[in-house]
Amino acid sequence: MTKTLFLVMDMMNDLVAEDGFNAQTYGVQVKERGTLENTARAIAKARAAGVQVGYVRVGFSPDYREAPANSPIFSGARKNGIFQLGTKGTEVHPAVAPEPQDFDIVKHRVSPFYATSLEAILRANGIERIVMCGVSTNGVVHSGAREAHDRDYEVVILEDCCAGVTADEHMHAIACLGRYGTITTTDEFDFSS
Repeated sequence: MTKTLFLVMDMMNDLVAEDGFNAQTYGVQVKERGTLENTARAIAKARAAGVQVGYVRVGFSPDYREAPANSPIFSGARKNGIFQLGTKGTEVHPAVAPEPQDFDIVKHRVSPFYATSLEAILRANGIERIVMCGVSTNGVVHSGAREAHDRDYEVVILEDCCAGVTADEHMHAIACLGRYGTITTTDEFDFSS
């Protein structure tokens, strides 16, 4: 069996909860696509196969000192008071909640690799393949897949465990991601292979 890590990325309340800040944007697609339910099934399959699980969360100090003021994405976080570490908004949604042995990777940019502990975790655990999912498809998933590919990891994306602001945004991102890894679904993918 290939040494695998399953990365669940940015499935935080601020982005995916029905009562979260982005309920009327990302939350709509998350609900319509069954993203949380599919991800919960994928996590169960990964755990049953003995695959380690890691959670990636975007978050900032209460004063947003890590957030770049000129970023079109993160300046909105500051303005709207979201993505603050230590708040309910940056907690992983309860439907896909982590367990104590899971990795918690906090990031301050779109990429799950940039200035995070992810690369050290991958090396320390001899990981060869990264299975990933998340919100948004064209944000953290796209960035993560490209960077994992360029670091010579096998990349697998669980399409049914991803969502964007719109269905079109998601599908355009998925169409591009096929160049960097395998696109599959929770039901099709065998974590034990």
